[in-house]
Amino acid sequence: MDKLEYTALGQSVCHCLLPNGLNIYVDVRPEYAKQFAFFATRYGGMDLRFRGEDGEWLDTPAGVAHFLEHKTFDTEDGNALQRMAANGVDPNAFTSASMTGYYFDGVRGFEENLRTLLSFVSVPWFTPESVAKEQGIIAQEIRMCEDDPNDEAYYGLLEAMYVSHPVRNRVAGTVESISCITADTLYQCHRAFYRPGNMVLCAAGNIDPQRVADIAQEVLPGAPAPAVAVDHGRPEPVQVGKHDTRKTMAVSMPLFALGFKGTPAVGAEGLRQRLVAELICDMLFSPSAPLYSRLYEQGLINGSFGSFYSSSPGCAFVAAEGESRDPERVRGEVLKEAIRLGREGIDPALWDRLKRAAYGTMVRHLNSMEDTCIELAEAHFNRADYLSFPQAFQSIERADGEALLREWCVEERTALSVILPEE
Repeated sequence: MDKLEYTALGQSVCHCLLPNGLNIYVDVRPEYAKQFAFFATRYGGMDLRFRGEDGEWLDTPAGVAHFLEHKTFDTEDGNALQRMAANGVDPNAFTSASMTGYYFDGVRGFEENLRTLLSFVSVPWFTPESVAKEQGIIAQEIRMCEDDPNDEAYYGLLEAMYVSHPVRNRVAGTVESISCITADTLYQCHRAFYRPGNMVLCAAGNIDPQRVADIAQEVLPGAPAPAVAVDHGRPEPVQVGKHDTRKTMAVSMPLFALGFKGTPAVGAEGLRQRLVAELICDMLFSPSAPLYSRLYEQGLINGSFGSFYSSSPGCAFVAAEGESRDPERVRGEVLKEAIRLGREGIDPALWDRLKRAAYGTMVRHLNSMEDTCIELAEAHFNRADYLSFPQAFQSIERADGEALLREWCVEERTALSVILPEE
């Protein structure tokens, strides 16, 4: 195990690369009673087309990655979720557009539970009967999400911003798309993406890093496998696909999601882009921002108003969402303020204050083993070093924020998704 030192944070992380291609990161915390493990694959809802073992391209239905996450807990001996819960830990999993992760935390039985986690994730077991049963369960989940106005506003925004990139597909798929999933589909996708070289294991707590590596080497396949080729379609145009999308639902006030389509970056530049974009979100949309105060005083937004930055391979954007009696006017005011800041410059005092606050928030998040492990995994897949964020912050200037405003926050890159009350 190599020890990676981060002097700016007073922290270190142990890292090793197994012969099978698996990267392992261990954050040793002797003072913590709990232990946490996160085992993730670079495979999510947007990875629908890939090259199979025979060299032919395979097209899979939307929702397979999420479906596979549900079914991976099934083993020939029973359900791993129940087995781990009975062993004193809290296991769970999630699927995003570009990653699927399985994790647990607890205060005892770490090594035994780590073996169970690595075993059930790496050894698939599906039957036609269990797949058919799961289709019914996930169909109910999909229908619940389709009844959620916030979900509909978010996916409406993605469908408006992106012309063809598969991030516009819902991670869970549709009722129709998951009806096409078979046990063979799941086995094909598991073989392609659930191989150690396409995965990462992150753990934290009062644990021995070498034991984590030894257990992973014992449980997981020993031979390396070539990386799978994934096709995310033709390059996206700079401009959005549609400027507006609207839908009516049972809401009392219009809901909206407003997005600015960006140009994605990877590696260290991807980390810097994230920090700059999040600062721009604070500059425009946080309660500390003058624009927020004006919109709130005019009754155009309320306490539901918030913002975020998101990126996946091939796409990046900033977005704001909330309730408003006049979403179109909110869009106009936001665009006007963003263009003004890009032209006249950002207030230096406000920039410095927001930058210090953002840095402090990221440092505080390191207290969470879960947040740290997930951030390490996401950064690894993005070819970045998450714990180098202090140096990235030091390198960021106001001019970086102003440049992003001038590039991203323009009419041709702006989309608005609105959920209107039913008549």
